[in-house]
Amino acid sequence: MTQRVFGITGWKNSGKTTLTEKLVTEFTTRGWKISTVKHAHHDFDIDQPGTDSFRHREAGASEVAIVSGRRWALMHELRGEAEPTLEHVLSRMAPCDLVLVEGYKREGHRKIEARRSLAKDTQPISMDDPTILAIACDSPQTGEALPVFDLNDVSAIADFIEKAAGLAKT
Repeated sequence: MTQRVFGITGWKNSGKTTLTEKLVTEFTTRGWKISTVKHAHHDFDIDQPGTDSFRHREAGASEVAIVSGRRWALMHELRGEAEPTLEHVLSRMAPCDLVLVEGYKREGHRKIEARRSLAKDTQPISMDDPTILAIACDSPQTGEALPVFDLNDVSAIADFIEKAAGLAKT
């Protein structure tokens, strides 16, 4: 089965992370199994110096899995390899009802564009991207051809995504 994927995109400080977090809560409350993919544009580390797994990576391990009775994580060091495609990352994820993808502006999956008046850039992305199906914003949008939702109306946004992603209510 191919994963159902829907994206939340927008410029820096547009509200993507907050919207994604609220959507995860909304969808899981509705009974859906949700996974997320977050694209980071900068160097990041989920591991801390001094931990065993950090020491394994620093020693040269390509992949390090850390496992406990409550969770597990797999870290993959690129070590000069190209950044994996979204498709590759999705292929490594366990099946679920919906994967919410934060970021990945230029990928071909369907998305909603988050807009905030205080964002780093306020130029609409949707004008040049036919994969953006709706807008979620904190201010009125004049002349917008796409459906527009209040950035805080998570229930309505979730309803829209459920329909667009083909999630059937039982």
